[in-house]
Amino acid sequence: MAQGKVEICGVNTAKLPILSNQEKEALFARIKAGDEEAKEQYIKGNLRLVLSVIKRFGNSNENPDDLFQIGCIGLIKAINNFNTELDVKFSTYAVPMIIGEIRRYMRDNNSIRVSRSLRDTAYKAIYARETYVKRNQKEPTVEEIAQEIGISGEDIVYALDAIQAPMSLQEPVYNDGGDPLYVMDQISDRKNKEEKWVENLSLEAALDRLGKRERYIIELRFFEGKTQMEVADMICISQAQVSRLEKCALKSMRQYLS
Repeated sequence: MAQGKVEICGVNTAKLPILSNQEKEALFARIKAGDEEAKEQYIKGNLRLVLSVIKRFGNSNENPDDLFQIGCIGLIKAINNFNTELDVKFSTYAVPMIIGEIRRYMRDNNSIRVSRSLRDTAYKAIYARETYVKRNQKEPTVEEIAQEIGISGEDIVYALDAIQAPMSLQEPVYNDGGDPLYVMDQISDRKNKEEKWVENLSLEAALDRLGKRERYIIELRFFEGKTQMEVADMICISQAQVSRLEKCALKSMRQYLS
């Protein structure tokens, strides 16, 4: 995907409006009353949300204009289905729907074709799940979805697995304004390239230069094969903090050993 692209689908992204919370609430009240003009304003005011999502697919070969259009479909669906009575921010609700719409588009256009019947089963299950969550405010089990659509749980799992698009290990899954966390940070891997690097060097001297917490994190991550989430739970800090401390510790070790 072209990075820093200013115009997508004829839309100048540099001039997109930004709505305040008060403006969003007022527009949504009008949308619920059937005001199409308010809906159009709300869509325009949230197009930056679509842009932020399609950046996640920057490593794909898809045309950014196409992804933007599909993302807008997800945005409109989110607006149509959003319940303002729930204590959830619109962006929190909309982002997964936009991502889901783009992933469906990419799956349907994937060179590895999935049979129509499998896709239909998967989409029925996805729709049943969304309906169940809206009705019961909780996630359904596979068995509950199976009862809802009259298809065996085994067939549902098989269909959902068949339509899953491959995900890059470099795809960001979280960003709190600092260093992003990637899919690979969620995976326990005793053959991690960083571990191979440290195994062949004089580790003890480099580790001794680290603070107590930084050393403990390195030992857990690269000697015990823990994920960043597991380390975060063990030392009672956030995963983002673990990521920063880990990167700083590795940088310090490299500098000492270089």
